[in-house]
Formats: sequence, structure tokens, C-alpha cells
Amino acid sequence: MPDTPHDLARRLGEQAEAVCRALLPKGCRQGRYWLCGDVLGTPGRSLYVRLSGPRAGHWTDSATGEYGDLLDLIGLNRRLDFRATLAEARLILSLPVPSIRPADPPAPPGSSEAARRLFAASMPVQGTLAERYLRGRGIILPPDLSALRFHPRCFYRAPSDRQIWPAMIAAVTDLDGTLTGVHRTWLDPSGGKAPVDQPRRAMGHLLGNAVRFGVVQDVLAATEGIETALALKIVLPPMSMVAALSAAHLAALIVPPTLARLYVARDNDAAGGRAVERLRDRFQGVSLDIRVLEPRAEDFNADLLTLGPDRLRAWLASQLASDDVRRFIEVDGLFGGG
Repeated sequence: MPDTPHDLARRLGEQAEAVCRALLPKGCRQGRYWLCGDVLGTPGRSLYVRLSGPRAGHWTDSATGEYGDLLDLIGLNRRLDFRATLAEARLILSLPVPSIRPADPPAPPGSSEAARRLFAASMPVQGTLAERYLRGRGIILPPDLSALRFHPRCFYRAPSDRQIWPAMIAAVTDLDGTLTGVHRTWLDPSGGKAPVDQPRRAMGHLLGNAVRFGVVQDVLAATEGIETALALKIVLPPMSMVAALSAAHLAALIVPPTLARLYVARDNDAAGGRAVERLRDRFQGVSLDIRVLEPRAEDFNADLLTLGPDRLRAWLASQLASDDVRRFIEVDGLFGGG
């Protein structure tokens, strides 16, 4: 029976230095580590691979937040899919290479299937460059954050070429929780957005769907941007949030039939105002209480940075229904004399 991926990774770790010399010949050994610039073997010192001990073969790139074992490194270094990576590992270890069935056909660019594959290929966001980016926006990640992931090498199509940057990947889902698209925020290794013309792009089926934070019951806050939703989640953690990704998509948001009150956390611009008007037109005659949350700056993420959590919470309390103040702000002593 062929070695499992776990067995291959373990055996590669037992020969970590030899594997590093083959994959990263421009690197060098220093103590118990092999040092190099990145997974492609560029000279430098930000990527380090453990050569001994129980975690031999595990590596981290401190510049990008990438990490993994030697199987991951082989795939990234040689630009291989998973099946081809296993075959390459067996060749490196001089093991028999089993026959490989044809890979799945490529997904149409921009399709929901392409979005699902990208999200599946991404890693949890905690401890990555994406988390550092959000911290720079004043956002501390909540624990239940299945909607966000991180991809260390996400393709970016520029007019003249195709580039590779790290990216924060957000799942766009429908009311049933089916992933219909993703939103990508390309990042610079320094922690900000990547220096490209459009550092934010979405793909897949977006209309009516959203990036969701929390399980919706009878009250929901809807925003345009992901960072805006997360900023509100910091100061109103019990409330469910969705990010529709643009003003136009906010106006087209599909809400569950059980929803009693919708807070529209608009951006402070003309597009945000139009989104509110269209939502009210859509739900005219429906027993849905639509209320607007107005930021003091351009959006609520800017408010979080300028006001801080406590003052932002007080500002929101002045705009919420009184029963929602008791339910979402005074709970657990988050505000006032709770």
C-alpha cells in the first residue's frame, strides 16, 4: 500500500537537510535550521526550515505568514497540485510512484466552482498575514470566524501579466450556507493591502448573498465592507453581521423570512444613501423594521480607529432600538450599568 501523505511528510522530515538542499539550493544551514528567502528558493533569510527534532521538516516564512511541512514546500516550490506533489515526494524519497488519475478539469474563471476551490485551498486566518492586516485596522478577530481564510500565494490578474500575492479570502454564502463566491483582499507582506490597481475583487455568484459573521435570528446588521462588519462585531459581539461587499449588492441583499429588524450600517457617501433607499423600496409593505446606522467618519471601521471601541459602542447605542440596546449592548456589562 502506498505511503500516506502523513507518512511521506514524516519521511521527508527525517531527511530534511537533503530535501532542503535539493529544493532550496541557494539557502544555507544555520544551527538547526535551513534558511532561505521564500518557498521558491530566492536568497534570503525569512524562510526557515527545522532540520532536527520532533518538528523536523516544518517551515515558516516570517515575511508572508506561510507555514507547513515539506510536502507543502514541495508543492509550492515546484508549483504542483496535490497529486503531483505526492508523486514528486516519492521520487525525492526514491519510492515507487503510483499511477495518478487525471486531475479534475479546470473550473471556469470567476465561477462559483473556482471560488469553492480557492476557499478549500486556503488556510485558517489565525496567525497569518491576514490577521496582521486586520489588526492594523483595529480589528481583533472573534473566535468563530469560519468565513475568513488566508491564501499565501493567490493569483492576481493584472492587465499585462499574472502576479502572485498573499490574500485574505472571504466566503460568500447564500441563506442556506452554500458557498457561492469568494472575496479576495490581496496583501503586501508588510501588513497592508498589496500595491496593485484593484486590491479587492470578488468572484462567483454574489447578488443577494454575503459574507456572514454569526447565525442570523431576528436581528441583523448589514454592511458594505468586510472590515466594517468586523468593526461592528467587535463592539456588538452578540449581533449577527453580514458584508454584502458593495453598495449595489447591499441594496440587493436577500434576508431570511424570519428577520424582524435589519440595521443597515451604511458608508457615509452617496452610494450608501442610495443602497438604503433601494432596500426600503424593496421591502415596502413587508413587516421588516429597517433602521439606518450612520457612521461619524466615512465608515464604521474608520470610526473604530478614531473613536475606539467604547465611544463607538456609545455612538451605536444612540441609534439602536431600546430593546436592542438592552439585548446587544447592556448584556454582559458591555455598556452602561449592565
